[in-house]
Amino acid sequence: MTTTWLDGVTERLVPTSLGLINVREGGKADGPALIFWPSLMMDGTMWRHQYEHFSPTHRVVLLDSPGHGKSDALRRIIDLEQCADALVEVQDALGIDKAVLIGNSWGGMLAGVFPAYHPDRSAGTVGINCTASLPTTFESIWATALAGYLSLNSKMPQLALKAARGAFAGPTAEAERPEFLEFLEFVLTNDPKSVAWALRSILIGRRDEHRLLATIKDVPVLVIAGEEDSQFPVHAVRRMADAIPTATFKVLLRTGHLAARENPQAVNAEIDAFLAELPAPPAPPAPPALERI
Repeated sequence: MTTTWLDGVTERLVPTSLGLINVREGGKADGPALIFWPSLMMDGTMWRHQYEHFSPTHRVVLLDSPGHGKSDALRRIIDLEQCADALVEVQDALGIDKAVLIGNSWGGMLAGVFPAYHPDRSAGTVGINCTASLPTTFESIWATALAGYLSLNSKMPQLALKAARGAFAGPTAEAERPEFLEFLEFVLTNDPKSVAWALRSILIGRRDEHRLLATIKDVPVLVIAGEEDSQFPVHAVRRMADAIPTATFKVLLRTGHLAARENPQAVNAEIDAFLAELPAPPAPPAPPALERI
């Protein structure tokens, strides 16, 4: 029998206001909880290298975002606030009070706003390759064209892989990381109509969130940019970090847009350092003393 990294991982569908969300869970059952939300066009399995790294010490939860993987198809516009509310519903279903949310791209944008909407459910957040800015004109044009084309297809076309490779892979990945380029073929497994709705919702329809981010007060946040990220350049990610009073900002050299999958060693090292600085969770209350009869 071949052993895979998913051995020992449980999987379930959790009802939320955004439909059924597929959840994979494993690691140390009584460890601090880490919840991972993927990039658009990816599912929870993009976090394989983070799962392998953190599962010995943490309870690890990998989500398939709405319309992706085994979660329900997406057939309407949604926003980051709705995603944040759905994440709380997942935490409730899993019995998780507070967790560290870690996200790449779509997940990174959610990691930015989540502690503003739900500070009481956030032990900290990590946003990777993310932005709080409105889409640029060029971004709106190409994403609108791509969404329109995908919505006409019942099976993901090869054009989607070309678009993903252009958005996700920087010069270093193209020259030196063939395994990562091969991994990107995952996008062809997606439901094109769901991806079209996600593009319209999260990429094209996103709002400027800098004022909201400025309201974050007590939740530590780590924001990571990729030096070679053409989708959300370093200056845009830095501006997001600068808006958050509690944020720390890092740049990963020779790394593109899907940093958590392209350069997991560097990403994991930054997350390790961030987690080490978090306040220790409060100890559980002692059981009541037994009365002598």
